Amino acid sequence: MIQHIVNISGGKDSTACYLLALQRGVPFRAVMADTGNEHPVTIEYAERLAERTGGPQVEIYRADFSERMAKKRAYIAAHWPAKGVPQAVVDRAIAVLQPTGIPFLDLCLWKGRFPSRRAQFCTEFLKSEPIGKQVIDPARRAGPVVQWLGVRRAESLARRNAPMWQTVRTPGLHAMRFYRPLINWSAENVFGYAAAHGLDPNPLYLQGMGRVGCFPCINASKGEIRAIALRFPEAIDRIAEWEAICAESSKRGCGTFFAADVTPEGAALAKQISRIEDREARNAASATTQWPTARQVADWARTDRGGRQFNLLDAAFAEDEALSCSSQYGLCE
Repeated sequence: MIQHIVNISGGKDSTACYLLALQRGVPFRAVMADTGNEHPVTIEYAERLAERTGGPQVEIYRADFSERMAKKRAYIAAHWPAKGVPQAVVDRAIAVLQPTGIPFLDLCLWKGRFPSRRAQFCTEFLKSEPIGKQVIDPARRAGPVVQWLGVRRAESLARRNAPMWQTVRTPGLHAMRFYRPLINWSAENVFGYAAAHGLDPNPLYLQGMGRVGCFPCINASKGEIRAIALRFPEAIDRIAEWEAICAESSKRGCGTFFAADVTPEGAALAKQISRIEDREARNAASATTQWPTARQVADWARTDRGGRQFNLLDAAFAEDEALSCSSQYGLCE
C-alpha cells in the first residue's frame, strides 16, 4: 500500500499541499522538522492545522547532534593542539561544544560556523535528514512512499526546472516518489486556495515576512530583517546570543549569522580581503576582521540610501503599538 507523507513548514506552500491532500481524500501523514529557529507562531500554526481542517495532526521532529558533537570534542582535543591552536582556545571550544537541545545552534556548534548562501547545509541537516531518518526510511521499509513537497518553480531560479514527479530508488528500501503538486502555482494561487478552504495564512505573512520557515533565515532580505527587528527584536537578540556562543567554539573566535557582505561595510571589507593573494594571509585577515554582527545588520536594515540615513518612518512605525499589516503579498487588501 502506498504511504503518502506531506512535508509541513508552517508556510503557505506546505499548507496548500496539506489542503490538497485532504481534498483528494488520500490518507496521509503530515510531518514537520522543527529547526529550533522557528517563530512560535509558525509552530502553533502547524500544530493547529488538524483542528482547523479536520486533517491529521502534524508530527514534529527534531535533529539530534549529540553524537556528532561528542566526536567533534574528541577531534578538537586530539588535533587542534598539534595544529598550533592555543590550549586555552581548545579548552574553551570543548567546554562550549555541548548539546543545547536547539537543533540550529547545535548544528552550528558542530560545524564551527553558521550556514551561508554558498554552504546552505541547514536544510540538509535540520530538515531533510531528520525527516528522512525518523519518518521516510522507516516508512520505505514497510512499503512505497509518496512524499508531497510544497515546491513551486516561481519561487526561485534554482527551482525553475524542478519536476512534478521524481522517483528515488535505494537498495533495501521500497521506492519513493517526490510529488510537487504546486509546481506551476503562483503565490496568489496558494493563498487563494487556502482562503477558499476558509484557512487564514500564517499571521507572520501579514507582518512583512516573505518566508516563515526560519526566523530569521540566513537569506532574509533587508526588508524582512527590518520587519523582524521592528516587530520581534527578541529574535535578533537570540541570534546575537548564538553568535557569541558559536564564536567560543571556533578556532578563530568569531561567528556571524548573516553573510559578511550583506551590509555595505561588510561588502567593502570582503572586497578588500579578497585582493590578498596569499591564501594563509587572506584567511588570517578574515579571521581578525570585525564582520557585521546580527545587531549591526538589523540596524543597517532600518536605514535608507545605502545605509547612510536612518528611516524616520520606520522609527514612527516601531513606536506604533497597533502595528499595521505590511504583507508582501497584498494580503491586507
